[in-house]
Amino acid sequence: MGAPFLFWVLRGMADIALPMKLLNYINGQLNEPLSGKWLNNIEPATGLVYSQIPDSTAEDLQAAMEAASAAYPAWAATEAAERSRIMLRIAHLIEENLELLAQAESQDNGKPVGLARVMDIPRAAANISFFATAILHQNTETHYNQGHSLNYTLRQPIGVVGCISPWNLPLYLFTWKIAPALAAGNTVIAKPSEITPLTAFLFSQLCIEAGLPAGVLNIVHGRGGQIGQALTEHPKVKAISFTGGTATGKVIAATAAPMFKKLSLELGGKNPNIIFADCDWEDMLNTTIRSSFANQGQICLCGSRIIVERSVYERFKTDFVARVKQLRIGDPSEDVNIGAVVSEPHMNKILGYIESARQQGAQILTGGNRVQVPGRCANGYFLEPTVIDGLGADCNLNQEEIFGPVVTIIAFDTVEEALDIANGTPYGLAATLWTQNLTRAHQMAEKLDSGIVWVNCWLVRDLRTPFGGVKQSGVGREGGWEALKFFTEAKNVCIKL
Repeated sequence: MGAPFLFWVLRGMADIALPMKLLNYINGQLNEPLSGKWLNNIEPATGLVYSQIPDSTAEDLQAAMEAASAAYPAWAATEAAERSRIMLRIAHLIEENLELLAQAESQDNGKPVGLARVMDIPRAAANISFFATAILHQNTETHYNQGHSLNYTLRQPIGVVGCISPWNLPLYLFTWKIAPALAAGNTVIAKPSEITPLTAFLFSQLCIEAGLPAGVLNIVHGRGGQIGQALTEHPKVKAISFTGGTATGKVIAATAAPMFKKLSLELGGKNPNIIFADCDWEDMLNTTIRSSFANQGQICLCGSRIIVERSVYERFKTDFVARVKQLRIGDPSEDVNIGAVVSEPHMNKILGYIESARQQGAQILTGGNRVQVPGRCANGYFLEPTVIDGLGADCNLNQEEIFGPVVTIIAFDTVEEALDIANGTPYGLAATLWTQNLTRAHQMAEKLDSGIVWVNCWLVRDLRTPFGGVKQSGVGREGGWEALKFFTEAKNVCIKL
């Protein structure tokens, strides 16, 4: 590759002075924060500071806004084929650097590097390439009115848009937002999580190498309450796409709605995993392990409430707990199933929920403790995967998003009871249903308060499909044409014949 890239992020490079400094990407260049202030970035597996990120202010955001505004007319006027070519070059560079990006994601987030190799980084490349090619196949709507008039609808980019992405799937969800925005002809100011900024910074280097015009994408690092809020309230930002916690989503909505900005909010989940006795038992067990503990349970789509038909309840507990106990916990740079959770405060929050379960008389079937990993990870933020039984459906652990390697198990007797438990939270993002009775599956899928229902599978994604939740799990949909519609404005043109 032409520019130095990633060689300095690899573990074991003791000759590289630490902490390294990540930079903002504004107007096609890498810049230090105008304030000269920095935030520490901690590696979850070790508890040690290994990099610093800009503690950006409204001044940095304004510089990004000026760059994005200046770049917008030319980028919006660029033919779709040329936008596609540049984006496909970026996707190719992600694939070319898959291993190094996976190691960087693991180091920054604490997830097993093997997970980053097969999920995070390939999906980031797929996000870019999907929308890069989707814009080549857009069509306009036409309506012919019996010889009186002809209507056609244009889809035009909005302008400068803001994309705010979370820490759990850093590059995966960062690209999920910026790809349709750029493909549609908008210019973007992106704010990655300050907890996991590394791959967004490395992505900015790829954009430079790919020849993305200056100002089309600007990445401003910093604290959510400062940069995220400034981005949301900036009068020239036409739309906000946010993925993160429901509490933050409420703040963004309260700020943006009175300014009549377009909003896409993908928020929290408390997803039910409903298991009937007639399911494919082995397939269900293997998948439920993944849906419970993938990425340390730090995926908004994880099934954190396992709702099991009573006739197989005891069998499920025995078999499931046995599988959970086989999961390997340790240094995420090695071949493990469970890495570190993202931060010390988040670890303590999860432990607080487990202690609350104990105080409520729950039975901890396995796990429930912090894990000490020897060697370089002795001070890392590791938790045992935890399975909890004996709590009512209305208790806090079954109502609030824990976002960690913790699941509860609840028994049900009838379909109606299963639906009541599944729908009985403020959230409605995803649900998983395990049964060989497809009539029952279709009927329940219709009645589940959920934006996504997986039947006999989990996290099987087709990027053409709408993605999002109901109730406090969000507003709007992402994915496929839904995303391209969000990042464009419809204009109807009526011609009298």
